[in-house]
Amino acid sequence: MSKVLGEYFRTVRSSDAYDYQYGDIRDFVTSSIEEGSCDWIITNPPFRLAEEFVLRAMRGARRGVAILARSVFLESVGRYNAIFRDRPPTKFAQFSERVPMVKGRLDRKASTATGYAWLVWERDATAQVPQLMWIPPCRKQLERAEDYENPQRASMSYDPFGSLRPLP
Repeated sequence: MSKVLGEYFRTVRSSDAYDYQYGDIRDFVTSSIEEGSCDWIITNPPFRLAEEFVLRAMRGARRGVAILARSVFLESVGRYNAIFRDRPPTKFAQFSERVPMVKGRLDRKASTATGYAWLVWERDATAQVPQLMWIPPCRKQLERAEDYENPQRASMSYDPFGSLRPLP
């Protein structure tokens, strides 16, 4: 995800609690996060910690938060009370095709029966009702052979804040 975000954002800071050979090793839930320390926090949190990720991200992001989560993330009284009642997402973008996810790697042959969606909270949004949208089938058009190459730490450069940049 960080690799693709780097195609659209000037700076992308990447981290994970586990060493997947990409970004800093840092636990988002337990590490400190300064209020308003970045424009956007865009993440694919572990499902069992997604609520905590959203609450922490809302404090850390100046412009917005986006999480990639199972569609059933919406189904919870606890999450409704903690997040959705007072701060519903501004956008809910459901994938129309199933997006296979394999922990820590990409697998061209993976499949899934699980539905995923992007939930987005925009700080300056004026709409009170979340906008429902669908992401049309696009996997075959957007995937590239190099997406499946394993990133190597040796080919990446890190600035003092953990920003990931390809070396020249």
